[in-house]
Order: sequence, then structure tokens, then C-alpha cells
Amino acid sequence: MSERPYVLLSCATSIDGYLDDASDQRLLLSNDEDFDRVDALRAECDAILVGANTVRLDNPRLLVRSQQRRDARVARGLPSSPTKVTVVGSGELDPAARFFSTGDDTEKIVYCASAALAKTRDRLGGVATVVDGGEPVDPGRALDDLGARGVRRLMVEGGGTMHTQFLTAGLADELHLVVAPFFVGDRRAPRFVNDGRFPWHSERRARVAEVRQIGDVVLVRYALSDRCVAA
Repeated sequence: MSERPYVLLSCATSIDGYLDDASDQRLLLSNDEDFDRVDALRAECDAILVGANTVRLDNPRLLVRSQQRRDARVARGLPSSPTKVTVVGSGELDPAARFFSTGDDTEKIVYCASAALAKTRDRLGGVATVVDGGEPVDPGRALDDLGARGVRRLMVEGGGTMHTQFLTAGLADELHLVVAPFFVGDRRAPRFVNDGRFPWHSERRARVAEVRQIGDVVLVRYALSDRCVAA
């Protein structure tokens, strides 16, 4: 069996741990310098994963932004941006979403719950590879499949449900947590993680691999497995 990809979780939150506020406008938590850092991370990965709610609500392109980085990937014989991956239970995703409609040379993979497989293939089979992910979708099974497809480094960009599933299952190797210098203070807003039993707790603390100030935000890089090395 192929080795599972190295899994890097990337997330920005408010001081009180929120990914967004409860308004209709997307809350900007980071800054241009940090966005460029994330773009560089994307360029180094083989695939980027987000949950279905992120595709629906944020409508992300999930492409490498820098032309120089895109050109460097192509020069190495790679697509200009990493493979896009999402996970869906119901199959209810819009085939016209930017996840599917942007990045002509970029593969798109959808891991779908078994019960909705036929429906999802009918809806999205023309714009993505739809894979049976189990019932419910098992992130470990998805990782095994990605490894078999040659993915060696996977970046998980959210949202909270995806972060929770990878963390509670002990499938994350590294966490990049950026903290913005303000509070949201609204329990209706989405949080970084949901309730769950996490491998890291008061008796087993995660290891800090790096702390860095980036403009007005702070990056904390946590090593969550032995595969993660300090800066």
C-alpha cells in the first residue's frame, strides 16, 4: 500500500478561535504577507482539501496565485496548481462552483458518501473524479486513495468540520495556526474545530515547532506527528 500523504492543516482564527463571523461578508483574518506565505505552501503541495461547506459558502478557486510559483511548478512537470480535493456527504455541490470551473490543468477529486455516490457521479462526474469515500466519508480512506494517486503532501484548508475530523482521527502531521489580533465574540460564528476527542490534551501536549510574527498576526506551527520537523 502507498504511504499516506503528509497532512498539513492550515487555519487562521480570531483570538477567541473563530474562523469567521456570523455576517454574510467573509471576515478577513490575515494579511497580504501571510496570504503570500500560504500561497507558497500551496505551491509546495500535491493536493489541497476543503470541505463541501467551504466550497458552497466561500466558493474558493484553490489555485496558486503567484505566476512565478505556477511557472516553477510547470517547469518541474507539474500542473500549475495542486490537485483540488473536497469531501461531501449529500452530493449537493454546484458543478459551476469555482472549485470545479477554474484551473483547467488541475485535477479535481470529490470523496463522496457511499449512499450518494450514484447521485454525485451523475451531478459532478463531468467536472471531477468522484470516489466512494465510505459511509460516512472516512478521511483515512481518502488519504489512502490520495497516496495511491501519488499525492505525497496534502494541505487541508478547512473548514472546521474537516479540521476536526483530521485532528480527532490523529491524521494530521502539522498544524499552521494563524491568530488575528481581534475577537469575534459571537457563538453563531464557525469555530476552528467542533467538539470531539482529540489526541492532544492536558496530558499529551502538542509540540511547538515554530512561532513567527507576520505583520499583525502570529503564526504558530505545531508538530502533531514524528514526521514533522522543527524550523
